[in-house]
Amino acid sequence: MEIRVKSDIEIAQGSKMLPIVDVANRLGLEEDDLELFGKYKAKLSTDALAKLKTKESGKIILVTAISPTPAGEGKSTVTVGLGDAFNRIGKKAMIAIREPSLGPTMGIKGGAAGGGYAQVLPMEDINLHFTGDLHAITTANNALAAFIDNHLQQGNELNIDPRRIVWKRAVDLNDRALRKVVVGLGGPLQGMPREDGFDITVASEIMAVLCLATDIKDLKSRLARIAVAYNYNKEPVTVGDLGVSGALTLLLKDAVKPNLVQTIEHTPALVHGGPFANIAHGCNSVIATLTASKLADYVVTEAGFGADLGAEKFLHIKSRIAGIKPEAVVIVATIRALKMHGGVAKQDLAEENIPALTLGFANLQKHIETIKGFGLPVVVAVNKFITDTDLEIQTLLEWCKRENVSAALTEVWEKGGEGGIELAETLLSVISKEKNNFHPLYDMADPIDTKIRTIVQKVYGGKDVEFSPKAKKQMQDFEKNGWSYLAVCMAKTQYSLSDDPSKLGRPSDFTVTVREFKPSIGAGFIVALTGEVMTMPGLPKKPSALNMDVDENGNAVGLF
Repeated sequence: MEIRVKSDIEIAQGSKMLPIVDVANRLGLEEDDLELFGKYKAKLSTDALAKLKTKESGKIILVTAISPTPAGEGKSTVTVGLGDAFNRIGKKAMIAIREPSLGPTMGIKGGAAGGGYAQVLPMEDINLHFTGDLHAITTANNALAAFIDNHLQQGNELNIDPRRIVWKRAVDLNDRALRKVVVGLGGPLQGMPREDGFDITVASEIMAVLCLATDIKDLKSRLARIAVAYNYNKEPVTVGDLGVSGALTLLLKDAVKPNLVQTIEHTPALVHGGPFANIAHGCNSVIATLTASKLADYVVTEAGFGADLGAEKFLHIKSRIAGIKPEAVVIVATIRALKMHGGVAKQDLAEENIPALTLGFANLQKHIETIKGFGLPVVVAVNKFITDTDLEIQTLLEWCKRENVSAALTEVWEKGGEGGIELAETLLSVISKEKNNFHPLYDMADPIDTKIRTIVQKVYGGKDVEFSPKAKKQMQDFEKNGWSYLAVCMAKTQYSLSDDPSKLGRPSDFTVTVREFKPSIGAGFIVALTGEVMTMPGLPKKPSALNMDVDENGNAVGLF
């Protein structure tokens, strides 16, 4: 007889939450420190954030993964379960993770609040509109677009070249039809006709700015620096030049405050910000991570996709801005994903296959080398799936032992925090015994092409970089504009270490092609676009939305 496994949403809806005020009290916070969004969600007030700044910081642990596959790795699930596990063994811990985007939620991903018995709650709210942060970012993004078009209509005092407007509109959905549009049609009263386009909200620079700002004052300064266009002399025009940085900050004054929720086991969690890691920097907000470090002794946070994307950006971008030095890095690996990297098709993953698993180790090995290259201690979390055989698990753990890498079998999807105790205890041991010599791989003073070449060679394991004629010209222009000192944010496929998503495992002797750059001056980085990565995804043939509904009592169905 086949045993039916509960879905994530069924587990979440069957869990009992504590009032968020009680969760806050466990952290030493009072009700006056909260701005309540109903009974189970709250934002931390500006006064509370200010009070916490002087407190001593706890230890920050970064969770990343091998290169993702359609088989799933469960990075967010491990992040949540690890936080629960720390609390189970008597450590005061918090979780700091990103907010899901409606685009992938309604598209192919389903939900993004962890899974099984390692979830943040209320799962339905977090996966849908939550506290409205992403809507506020969408509004600020589109308000800026409206201000630009109005400036053109009202005389164009800044001499903006309509052909060189780089700011796009945004919507938090996967909508390929909006990638390229024409606005201003219909005659003189409707504006100036020009080409435009939409990004998904999580790819907006305003999302990156909000996530990298250290407080509301810094938020306003970063917004003012955003380059939205070029004038007829090819000089950048900024939000500050338009005079609307104050208005945009006003639209974001609540969104910049981190959101407090809880896990199934009532571990406090700050869920705030949600940039993609394949087209942005892929980390939750600096404010949330630093605030969690003031409230707990251990903070478990994640960075999107594999160590070549989210972790690299966490360590080169977020850590520099926030002054963060992670204590250790967890690399999540699954038997299923490693077998896919070893050449097994998705439909055959349930069958034991030691040769393919062994071939897949090469991908894990490269990510381990990358994190060690930053001088950080590493622990591999073997995230167990029900189809994993004892021999497969033993083979992976023995390989880690031969490679002198600490590893722990992790069963948080099935067992919650109990299934992460081995991982938590392994981490504590590694932190106490191994040296932490954290250092970035490039200097901020390096030229843009040098920074990219360093990432390609040291993080991806590639041979070299090629720049399109457009990219070469942009680098020259950026240097003239004084932007070459900024960090680099690589927009690259998440499925491969290279810029070709079909090259699984550990490809070698490859060249990455940078086709163009996008300046994100407010965020503090230059985005390098490679391969076919797009800033507005499309929906699959059968999106997850087809399975979603709501019952007669208003309860979500089929969210994941």
